[in-house]
Amino acid sequence: MRFDRQSGVFLHVTSLPGPHGIGDLGEGASAFVDFLADADQSLWQFCPLGPTSPAHGNSPYQSYSAFAGNPLLVSLDRLVERGWLSEDDLEPVPDFDPHETEYERVAEYKQPLLRTAAERFEEAATDEERRAFDAFREREADWLADYALFMALKGEFDGALWTAWPHEVKTRDAEALAEHRDGLADEIRYREFAQFVFDGQWRDLRAYAHDAGVGLVGDLPIYVALDSADVWANPRSFLLDDESDPVAVAGVPPNPDDDGQRWGNPLYDWDFLRENGYDWWLARLSRLFDLVDVTRVDHFKGFDEYWAIPADADDPAAGEWRDAPGYDFFETVERDLGDLPFVVEDLGFIDQSLVDLRERFDFPGMKIPHYADWCSAGDPNQPMHYPENSVGYSATHDTNTTVGYYRSLPDHQRDCLHYNLGIDGGDDIHWSVIEAVWNSNAVVAFATMQDLLGLDEHARFNAPGTAEGNWRWRCTREGFDPDVADHLAMLTDIHIR
Repeated sequence: MRFDRQSGVFLHVTSLPGPHGIGDLGEGASAFVDFLADADQSLWQFCPLGPTSPAHGNSPYQSYSAFAGNPLLVSLDRLVERGWLSEDDLEPVPDFDPHETEYERVAEYKQPLLRTAAERFEEAATDEERRAFDAFREREADWLADYALFMALKGEFDGALWTAWPHEVKTRDAEALAEHRDGLADEIRYREFAQFVFDGQWRDLRAYAHDAGVGLVGDLPIYVALDSADVWANPRSFLLDDESDPVAVAGVPPNPDDDGQRWGNPLYDWDFLRENGYDWWLARLSRLFDLVDVTRVDHFKGFDEYWAIPADADDPAAGEWRDAPGYDFFETVERDLGDLPFVVEDLGFIDQSLVDLRERFDFPGMKIPHYADWCSAGDPNQPMHYPENSVGYSATHDTNTTVGYYRSLPDHQRDCLHYNLGIDGGDDIHWSVIEAVWNSNAVVAFATMQDLLGLDEHARFNAPGTAEGNWRWRCTREGFDPDVADHLAMLTDIHIR
């Protein structure tokens, strides 16, 4: 799919402002859409939206489901508007930090209120509301039934990893599952209700964004968490042994500058998936494109070839490259779903095989100035060298902020950056880098909200390879500054985006 020349802002939903400790799908989200419209932006990008796990630091890339939405993103104020909560129910609101998401405190506050809303719905929902709930359950049954049961069973077994559940439940014995569905019927219905509410609020937000001329850019992690409804409900799609444990896990090999990474996600059984027409993947993508307009494909290299680490090995270097059916896969997706509005993360381990796959389907890759050698003429990560079929970023959710990055540069790199960008110093380095990306040939340009505000390394959203302190940064309403919007709109107009 060919994109128009345009631009947008990255801000994860959890980072939106709001009174209840975490960004949600309520007024803060609408205010951000208004900010984007005032800034003449046409895209809003965010991380995956699935329910996160405290065991994985609430990373949106280690979700309990590739299909479900995170109930913590549900707006309580919107539930008050529906009559399923009252203002009194929300009191007292804890003294949440407006600059940081405190996931544990948010869960303690919001989860009981979501259960109260579900009870009110059962007691007082109108016939129209009940029909809408039934229609949602029927429409999404292929993933919703397994997800709701999975989450109910997680509670029943004290949060244990599903591979440690009783054998007949772990292996999905039909009689055992039927018995648990009966015994956990109320909990299952609550989980379905939470998804119904998320889905409705998200669709309202998407309609609001579209009315403002803003498209939504989602994120597709190539792998899913082992502790997920996806793996439990579809074990044949993954490389698991007879005890449902992974045979090999995902990661990346060592680079000259690092020791590699062992992510631990189960790998796909691509032979089985191909034999079955990639049904699970097609369902996953259909659900995603029902919620967003464009998708960033994470770790695109894994569709060409993937690094397989033996499950019993701790060292990423113990892995090996294995071929993946990228051409056949994307041809199947294109045939079944039509145009592929994908942006692909093609960073790291770039070789001709990956480039050929990306170019075959005309997917724009990613370019980030943080990876540039500013003293090397023609470095492809310098914005003046971005090809048209690419997406330029001032920074990403995985990098430092631009101000933090600039402060970390050696003096000679900083001097070369000044020369290449035609600036005397770094007082407004964030705007200098943003303008360079906006001025580039890249068909799409993105800035992070942190970069628009000129924030330093303390506002970094995620540091890969670390387990603590990530995914927490939040923007306040003051951050939606009209002067910032005007400046970005001016750059967007000058550089014809």
